[in-house]
Amino acid sequence: MYHLTEILAVIVLPIMFVWLIVRKKMNETNQRTQILLAAIEKNPDMDIEELMKKISRNGKLLKEKLLTKLLWGCLTTLLGIGLIGFGIFLGENQLGGTDDPMTAICFGLISLGVGIAFLVNYFVGKKMLAKEIEAEEKGVTEQA
Repeated sequence: MYHLTEILAVIVLPIMFVWLIVRKKMNETNQRTQILLAAIEKNPDMDIEELMKKISRNGKLLKEKLLTKLLWGCLTTLLGIGLIGFGIFLGENQLGGTDDPMTAICFGLISLGVGIAFLVNYFVGKKMLAKEIEAEEKGVTEQA
C-alpha cells in the first residue's frame, strides 16, 4: 500500500497538475474564439485586430517578470537553507534515523540550487534588459 501511494504522488499528481493547466488555457482560448466569432457575426466590418487586443490577456511587463523571478529566487533559496538547517538539526540530535536528515539536506540542496538559479537569472536579466525595461516604462507612462 505504501508503494502505491508513492507511485501516485510521483507520477499521477504531476500529470494531473499539467493536465489541469493545459485544460484551463484551452478553455480560455475557446472562450476568446467564441467571443470573436459572435462579434464577427454581428458586425462583419469590425476591426478584428483591435478587438483581439481588447480581449487578450495583458502580458506582464518585463520588470514584473523579473520581480517574480526575484520573489521565487528568494523563496526557494530560503526554503533550501531552512531544509539544510533542519537536516543538520536532525542529524546532530540523532532524530529520525539516518534517512530523514539526508533527505532534508538533499531537498534543501535542490531547493537552494533552484533559488540561486532564479536569483542569477534575475540579476543577469536585469542587466541585459535594462534598455528594454526603460523603453517599456516610457511606453506605459505615455499611454497613461
